[in-house]
Amino acid sequence: MHSQNIGRVDRRAVLGAGAVLMMGVLYPARILAQANSALRIGVIGSGNIGGTIGGLWVKSGHAVMFSSRHPDELKDMVSKLGSLAQAGSVEQAIAFGDVLFIAVPYGAIPQIGRDYSAAMKGKVMLDACNAVSARDGAITNEVEENGIGVTSQKYLVGARIVRAFNTMSYTTFAREAHRPDPKLAIPIASDDPQALQIAAGLVRDAGFDPVVVGNLVEARRFQRGQPGYGQPVPAAQLKQKLSLP
Repeated sequence: MHSQNIGRVDRRAVLGAGAVLMMGVLYPARILAQANSALRIGVIGSGNIGGTIGGLWVKSGHAVMFSSRHPDELKDMVSKLGSLAQAGSVEQAIAFGDVLFIAVPYGAIPQIGRDYSAAMKGKVMLDACNAVSARDGAITNEVEENGIGVTSQKYLVGARIVRAFNTMSYTTFAREAHRPDPKLAIPIASDDPQALQIAAGLVRDAGFDPVVVGNLVEARRFQRGQPGYGQPVPAAQLKQKLSLP
């Protein structure tokens, strides 16, 4: 099932290639070559959200490298997930992934950008990070002023950011994945049409229904404290709440 989704996603993405090329961005050749097969996904931050969503992708047939500052601590998790899962350092996960998924405390974003921006350049990155003032400090003010999508893109220079999987707890994701229709809706946003299509396919593969909210400026609409946040509802209801067509 996942391979059919990815195939549909990439065929649509190719149709949008002209727009992306005009922006001077080339789509990663490996993903185009894998239009009808599974992707390799590098997870940065393998806690509750990273571990849960990454695990859903493994179960749908994608190869996933989970990473943390202490990869040895991930051995039990990856062994339970089987041969498609492995653990490594952040650097290894970025190199491994055709697509990246980041789920870390938001205060760590600037340092990750400084350390790994060259390695992340040109890669689609699903960003599930939330800014929490008590934990993340001053960067939360920047998020509130400029919006979280724009702020993530500022610090994760060169990555092709898609905001996704930030609106609910890992327990909700684990419980509601692959439920009978109507599926749980996941709002997504990006400035990159091809990255958005790849992310939509991965949302489906994880067992949910993607709802495109708009570009990264519009990601503000489903950040913490906004109307699209914390809404465990199907697509039709989420679109109604966000006044989407």
